[in-house]
Amino acid sequence: MLRVGDLQRSIDFYTQVLGMQLLRKSENPQYKYTLAFVGYGSNPDHAELELTYNWGTDSYDMGTAFGHVALGVTDAYAACEKIRAAGGNITREPGPVKGGTTVIAFVTDPDGYKIELIQRDA
Repeated sequence: MLRVGDLQRSIDFYTQVLGMQLLRKSENPQYKYTLAFVGYGSNPDHAELELTYNWGTDSYDMGTAFGHVALGVTDAYAACEKIRAAGGNITREPGPVKGGTTVIAFVTDPDGYKIELIQRDA
Protein backbone atom coordinates (compact mmCIF):
# COMPACT_ATOMS: atom_id res chain seq x y z
CA MET A 1 0.00 0.00 0.00
CA LEU A 2 1.21 3.48 -0.88
CA ARG A 3 -0.34 6.65 0.52
CA VAL A 4 -0.72 9.17 -2.29
CA GLY A 5 -1.41 12.92 -2.35
CA ASP A 6 -3.52 13.04 -5.52
CA LEU A 7 -5.36 9.82 -6.31
CA GLN A 8 -6.20 10.54 -9.94
CA ARG A 9 -2.63 11.65 -10.67
CA SER A 10 -1.36 8.37 -9.22
CA ILE A 11 -3.94 6.25 -11.05
CA ASP A 12 -2.94 8.00 -14.28
CA PHE A 13 0.76 7.30 -13.62
CA TYR A 14 0.33 3.61 -12.83
CA THR A 15 -2.11 2.99 -15.69
CA GLN A 16 -0.90 5.34 -18.45
CA VAL A 17 2.85 5.36 -17.72
CA LEU A 18 3.45 1.88 -16.27
CA GLY A 19 0.64 0.16 -18.18
CA MET A 20 -1.25 -1.27 -15.20
CA GLN A 21 -5.04 -1.49 -15.02
CA LEU A 22 -7.32 0.15 -12.47
CA LEU A 23 -8.77 -3.01 -10.92
CA ARG A 24 -11.21 -1.47 -8.46
CA LYS A 25 -11.83 1.65 -6.42
CA SER A 26 -13.78 2.26 -3.22
CA GLU A 27 -14.56 5.21 -0.98
CA ASN A 28 -15.05 5.28 2.77
CA PRO A 29 -16.79 8.58 3.61
CA GLN A 30 -17.01 7.76 7.32
CA TYR A 31 -13.21 7.60 7.65
CA LYS A 32 -12.49 9.99 4.74
CA TYR A 33 -10.32 7.89 2.47
CA THR A 34 -10.45 6.36 -1.00
CA LEU A 35 -8.69 3.19 -2.14
CA ALA A 36 -7.67 2.30 -5.68
CA PHE A 37 -6.13 -1.03 -6.61
CA VAL A 38 -3.91 -1.21 -9.70
CA GLY A 39 -1.98 -4.07 -11.28
CA TYR A 40 -1.26 -6.09 -14.40
CA GLY A 41 -4.03 -8.50 -13.39
CA SER A 42 -6.01 -9.46 -10.29
CA ASN A 43 -5.08 -11.51 -7.25
CA PRO A 44 -4.34 -14.34 -6.77
CA ASP A 45 -2.62 -14.65 -10.16
CA HIS A 46 -1.00 -11.18 -10.03
CA ALA A 47 0.10 -8.83 -7.30
CA GLU A 48 -1.96 -5.70 -6.77
CA LEU A 49 -0.80 -2.31 -5.53
CA GLU A 50 -3.15 -0.48 -3.19
CA LEU A 51 -3.13 3.31 -3.51
CA THR A 52 -4.65 5.06 -0.48
CA TYR A 53 -5.80 8.67 -0.60
CA ASN A 54 -6.64 10.17 2.80
CA TRP A 55 -8.95 13.06 1.99
CA GLY A 56 -7.32 16.43 2.48
CA THR A 57 -3.74 15.13 2.67
CA ASP A 58 -1.70 16.09 -0.36
CA SER A 59 1.78 14.83 0.60
CA TYR A 60 3.64 12.52 2.96
CA ASP A 61 7.17 12.21 4.29
CA MET A 62 8.91 9.10 3.02
CA GLY A 63 9.50 6.59 5.80
CA THR A 64 12.96 5.17 6.31
CA ALA A 65 11.64 1.59 6.20
CA PHE A 66 10.33 1.94 2.64
CA GLY A 67 12.83 1.02 -0.07
CA HIS A 68 11.06 0.63 -3.38
CA VAL A 69 8.53 -1.39 -5.35
CA ALA A 70 10.05 -3.81 -7.88
CA LEU A 71 8.50 -4.87 -11.20
CA GLY A 72 9.79 -7.53 -13.58
CA VAL A 73 10.06 -6.51 -17.25
CA THR A 74 11.30 -8.40 -20.30
CA ASP A 75 13.33 -5.46 -21.65
CA ALA A 76 14.32 -2.66 -19.25
CA TYR A 77 15.63 -0.45 -22.08
CA ALA A 78 12.35 -0.63 -24.04
CA ALA A 79 10.31 -0.21 -20.84
CA CYS A 80 12.21 2.98 -19.98
CA GLU A 81 11.70 4.41 -23.47
CA LYS A 82 7.97 3.71 -23.22
CA ILE A 83 7.80 5.21 -19.71
CA ARG A 84 9.78 8.29 -20.80
CA ALA A 85 7.51 8.76 -23.85
CA ALA A 86 4.47 8.65 -21.53
CA GLY A 87 5.96 11.39 -19.33
CA GLY A 88 7.52 9.18 -16.64
CA ASN A 89 10.65 10.16 -14.72
CA ILE A 90 13.55 7.72 -15.17
CA THR A 91 15.87 8.25 -12.21
CA ARG A 92 18.37 5.48 -13.04
CA GLU A 93 18.91 4.57 -16.66
CA PRO A 94 18.87 0.85 -17.52
CA GLY A 95 22.10 -1.03 -17.06
CA PRO A 96 23.73 -3.83 -15.08
CA VAL A 97 23.41 -3.75 -11.32
CA LYS A 98 26.69 -2.91 -9.57
CA GLY A 99 28.76 -6.07 -9.22
CA GLY A 100 26.41 -8.15 -11.38
CA THR A 101 24.86 -8.65 -14.77
CA THR A 102 21.12 -8.22 -14.08
CA VAL A 103 19.83 -5.16 -15.92
CA ILE A 104 17.82 -2.78 -13.74
CA ALA A 105 16.43 0.76 -13.95
CA PHE A 106 14.48 3.04 -11.63
CA VAL A 107 11.50 5.29 -12.23
CA THR A 108 9.88 7.63 -9.70
CA ASP A 109 6.12 8.02 -9.37
CA PRO A 110 4.39 11.40 -8.84
CA ASP A 111 4.60 11.05 -5.04
CA GLY A 112 8.33 10.24 -5.08
CA TYR A 113 8.07 6.47 -4.63
CA LYS A 114 10.87 4.56 -6.35
CA ILE A 115 9.99 1.71 -8.70
CA GLU A 116 12.73 -0.66 -9.79
CA LEU A 117 12.43 -2.35 -13.17
CA ILE A 118 14.24 -5.69 -13.20
CA GLN A 119 14.89 -7.26 -16.57
CA ARG A 120 13.84 -10.91 -16.59
CA ASP A 121 13.95 -13.43 -19.39
CA ALA A 122 10.54 -14.00 -20.93
